[in-house]
Amino acid sequence: MLNHEDNSIANNKKIIRQQIRIAKSSMTSEEKVYKSKLIFDFIENQSWFKNANTIMCYWSLPDEVITHDFCLKWMTSKTILLPKMVSENIVPIIFDGSLSKEPILGIEEPTGAEYSRIDMIKVIIVPGVAFDSSGNRMGRGKGYYDKFLLKTNALKIGVCFDKQIVEKVPTDIHDIAMDKVVSF
Repeated sequence: MLNHEDNSIANNKKIIRQQIRIAKSSMTSEEKVYKSKLIFDFIENQSWFKNANTIMCYWSLPDEVITHDFCLKWMTSKTILLPKMVSENIVPIIFDGSLSKEPILGIEEPTGAEYSRIDMIKVIIVPGVAFDSSGNRMGRGKGYYDKFLLKTNALKIGVCFDKQIVEKVPTDIHDIAMDKVVSF
């Protein structure tokens, strides 16, 4: 049973999700491409990226920071992992360039081999609906990333467009904060 505080957090998250959806819908495709490139140019110049051999990213949905070029660029010189949904859990998959449509949600997922050495992941690039200056992240509401991030000591890098930065992300005990947030 939800108490009043939990209900308030859920309502605040719902409002923020609606506001962010509207803000992102005002962005042109060219703006998304340009800002995504700035985000990944910044990431690629950081020592924590340069020193990491194993990086988990995500294959972007149309409303997210675009990751396709980044994943394809680095898959031959670093181990790039992408998430695959198995039941209610994220399973890291080695990205080899191949994807297939997941039948229920219709999203593209990697088809490579499962990566079992979660302790070897050095950087995880995490999407989100909204972030704040303290690194708090609000996802799509299912908690998949929060559950996965509990299992790793990797550097957690949230990526978003500047329109997704809010003053304060409402959080509860299960939410995992990012170590850094990169936005343009």
